[in-house]
Amino acid sequence: MRRHAALGLCSACWQKHPDRPFIAAENLAARLAEPVPWLSDFAGHLAERHCVSHACTMISTLGRLLADEQPNHPQTLLDRARRPGRSMGSLARALEGFFTQRGLALPTDQAQQLATGRRRRRIDATPIPLRPQVQAFAESMLRARERALKAGTLPRTDSTIEAALAIIRDLARFLTSTRNKQDWALTDVHDVEAFLATMPKARQRRLTVLRQYFRFARTRKVVLIDPTRGVKAKGPSGFSGTTVAVDQQRQLFRRWTTGTDAHPHEALLGILALLHAASSSEVRFLRVDDLDPTNRGVRLGKRPHPVPMDPVSWSVLQRCLAHRASQRTDNPHVIVTKITKSGRAAASTAYVSHVLDPCGVPPRTLRCTRLADLVNTLDPKLVAAALGMDPEGVMIYLADYVDTGRLTDHQERRP
Repeated sequence: MRRHAALGLCSACWQKHPDRPFIAAENLAARLAEPVPWLSDFAGHLAERHCVSHACTMISTLGRLLADEQPNHPQTLLDRARRPGRSMGSLARALEGFFTQRGLALPTDQAQQLATGRRRRRIDATPIPLRPQVQAFAESMLRARERALKAGTLPRTDSTIEAALAIIRDLARFLTSTRNKQDWALTDVHDVEAFLATMPKARQRRLTVLRQYFRFARTRKVVLIDPTRGVKAKGPSGFSGTTVAVDQQRQLFRRWTTGTDAHPHEALLGILALLHAASSSEVRFLRVDDLDPTNRGVRLGKRPHPVPMDPVSWSVLQRCLAHRASQRTDNPHVIVTKITKSGRAAASTAYVSHVLDPCGVPPRTLRCTRLADLVNTLDPKLVAAALGMDPEGVMIYLADYVDTGRLTDHQERRP
């Protein structure tokens, strides 16, 4: 007799019964010649984080892995559960979170594999005649990162390396398609200037990467003369981005505080960026233990002191925490998605970068708006100290003109 009939349940009710994952684990343990001791705990781990049907499906998949002739050591089992490709699969993610929490296995290298794939896609998108040197440049940056890690200095992150490869890839495409050059040795200063002119706002960042690349190429005798020598990032290094007008700030403020259309994640990121100049990474890595309910403070990123929350910001934060509680997760971060609720990793960079898409304003624009306002109304050094920024990074937000209203008042007071 089927189990649901023995319990007096119809098939539809049995499909949703919360005991199904535990019964499936018990049946699996009974079929195994050597049951693993952690199977029942893993069933509970799945039941807390996934729906009944998904948990049972993962237990069935796990059963096929445990029943084969391969070793069932947690580390080996975790490696076998991983799917090839950009996603290692829900079962592998669940096993990784379960094993690492209990010290049964080490985390996988999934993040490193994804970064390797991103680098490979950028290299493969480079025209074939210019590709070998881009590959060598990528390997050089990776070796430099390893040396920095051993020396205890600040290493390049994966995103920095990927951004540099993307710029060199774009230059290689520009040379082959627009300048009809198939060799790095033919690159001259006019090619560099023409390439930088295609994106004037990114000129400074692109020129920095090009200088790094051509210094590398010159040491390998790929080019005889550095074509970036003498090229300057024209114009002042001040802030040249966009800011949000006051009227639009009021609309966004009402949307995130009194409106009902905004998702809790959107409201949290928007309010923290608009009022507290929080970056996307600061909100992305914000953890529950970073909150101080007694003093209503929040520790954001590397800021030296907790950030006091005003009543509106604290209310938005509580709404986001209520949304997190509804997901029944033990992920330590405040922003938890459907993908991360079963683990302990932070939300992906791609997710956070698109959270504010419904309101049409990117997080960086909101943060720059707040920084420009703070720097031009307060002492820039105090702003830098409060936000944990370098003074040079804050100075670019200083206005480069005199406020005519203040100047008029000053002239009127003169004798």
